[in-house]
Amino acid sequence: MQRIEEIVRALESNRLDLETALALFEEGAEELGRARELLERAELRIEELTRSANGPAPADVVRTEGEDADDLLDE
Repeated sequence: MQRIEEIVRALESNRLDLETALALFEEGAEELGRARELLERAELRIEELTRSANGPAPADVVRTEGEDADDLLDE
């Protein structure tokens, strides 16, 4: 994240030649992509931990043959 902030500051300074600005922009886009991937993995992990702590969500419950809704509520 720190590198992205450095890149933004450099680009906002308007003191860079075009080639340097383009190179920094490209680096920033790559860093941002990695940060988004990390965030997505973290969100999935949080969902997994929350789900395991709270038991299965209603959509995760699978009815077996012969069970009705009342049987599932009694569990």
